Amino acid sequence: MIREAIVKLVHKENLTYEMAEGAMDEIMGGKADPIQISAFLTAMTMKGETIEEITACANGMRKHGIHMEHDKDVLEIVGTGGDKSNSFNISTTASLVISAGGVAVAKHGNRAASSKSGAADCLEALGVKIDLEPEKNKEVLEKLGICFLFAQKYHMSMKYVAPVRKMLGIRTIFNILGPLTNPAAATMQVMGVYEEALVRPMAEVLSNLGVKRGMVVYGQDCLDEISLSAPTSVCEIKDGTFGEYVITPEEFGMTRCTKEELVGGTPQENAEITKEILAGKKGPARDAVVLNAAAALHVAKEIPMQDAVKLAEELIDSGKAQKKLEEFVSLTNKLAEKE
Repeated sequence: MIREAIVKLVHKENLTYEMAEGAMDEIMGGKADPIQISAFLTAMTMKGETIEEITACANGMRKHGIHMEHDKDVLEIVGTGGDKSNSFNISTTASLVISAGGVAVAKHGNRAASSKSGAADCLEALGVKIDLEPEKNKEVLEKLGICFLFAQKYHMSMKYVAPVRKMLGIRTIFNILGPLTNPAAATMQVMGVYEEALVRPMAEVLSNLGVKRGMVVYGQDCLDEISLSAPTSVCEIKDGTFGEYVITPEEFGMTRCTKEELVGGTPQENAEITKEILAGKKGPARDAVVLNAAAALHVAKEIPMQDAVKLAEELIDSGKAQKKLEEFVSLTNKLAEKE
């Protein structure tokens, strides 16, 4: 299947759903050699991926991943990365606020790729045990309403692709597949993308993959999250319908900052920023977390964005988000000792 797919892609022809899923099935199943994987990824990048191809590849990748069974309506908040902003771990910090608001969060992430600190690095620096087995993560989700799904633990077939991606050194479809392959199959999602052209297409892909309510966002100063330093383009998903609009920090009483004010550093430095925000420190970093957490609360609770911003602020100021982190650290460490 992958050989036929490469021929079509080289001639700038779109793949059918079946052909794209079949090619990904061969890649993730270890049946394609590195040269074929390289040709497939490069040719698809040069042609440009269609909504159908991305959906098919995501499903092909999901088939080879480990699924975490659960009985909750879960939300994912994640960015594609690749925006070169080196911001601190905004969505990771926001996930603690969201969970404190009673929304179950299954955060899927990895170690850093394009920055110094990925979600896994930051949570580890905060004291969370990041590599629990699926059964233990299910227990954490049920008890706390939050869990972390370490990509390396759930998508072990990526070992066939990782060396090729590293050698290629270009953006490929895998830059956007990570946020589309949550092992808990989230039905609600806030997803940041690294370029504006992806906003509407990725919303359609998420809907195809079973997301009922969600937002795809692009900070117009090249951020893969809601920006505090520029307008943000949004495509909102509501049960198969899509609404596109633009939001600004000023609409929610926020003062714009520069991108530099949100720059992070090492995992330890980013963990310190997270702790300061949850302890009540005011400033641009807190506002960025509030805005992004509010988007998820708006999606999950179906409340106006203005109300969601107030709720996010209350969850921080009341200490509930800080308590959620403490419980998360405590329970994951306790369960890790039993493994």
